[in-house]
Amino acid sequence: MLSFEVVTLFPELFEQHLKHLPLKKGLEIGAIKINFHNIRDFAVDERGSVDDKPYGGGPGMVLRPEPVFDTVESIKRVSQDKSKSRVVLLSPAGQKYTQKKVREYSQLEQLILISGRYEGFDARIEEGLADEAISIGDYVLSGGEVPIMVILESVTRVMPGILEKAGASEIESFESNFVEYPQYTRPEEYRGMKVPEVLLSGNHAEIEKWRKEKSKPINP
Repeated sequence: MLSFEVVTLFPELFEQHLKHLPLKKGLEIGAIKINFHNIRDFAVDERGSVDDKPYGGGPGMVLRPEPVFDTVESIKRVSQDKSKSRVVLLSPAGQKYTQKKVREYSQLEQLILISGRYEGFDARIEEGLADEAISIGDYVLSGGEVPIMVILESVTRVMPGILEKAGASEIESFESNFVEYPQYTRPEEYRGMKVPEVLLSGNHAEIEKWRKEKSKPINP
């Protein structure tokens, strides 16, 4: 079982996501467990403060290190083997998230995911707490909750027993540095656009050849 530990200020943002596949099935069959940890539970004062103005000036507020460190350190580790657990900070400056990383995470027993908010987070969170920083793309979001949802879903769906057909995740886009070939279904013709004849031929060798030709390399 892989235990996801989500560190966030807004655990309620995940509620609907957990009611649908693949996370719903992953939870039902015991392939995954998802725990939420609210950073505000470890606020630095009675007002619930978790952020402050940045040193040196500038717009916005920055997440303070104390509540984030305290939240992560309160999480019980599932294994003494550090290779089985990972602390990941979601950051636009992090390493690009790829299908290779998806497979790597799926082999863990525990994945602690830290979501930032506001203008950012104190740099010491990445320096002294996270094992790595991950980015899902070269753009800016309001927080790390959506990127965490991406990780939760992508990792869960490659785990055994999640997809209906065994091995289905292994032939999908990005698994072999290619984007999957185009797919077609009924009707055979729609608004003048026809299904390629080869897919109707029943010639499996030719169909496989066509699919390989139509698969696009990730970095052409």
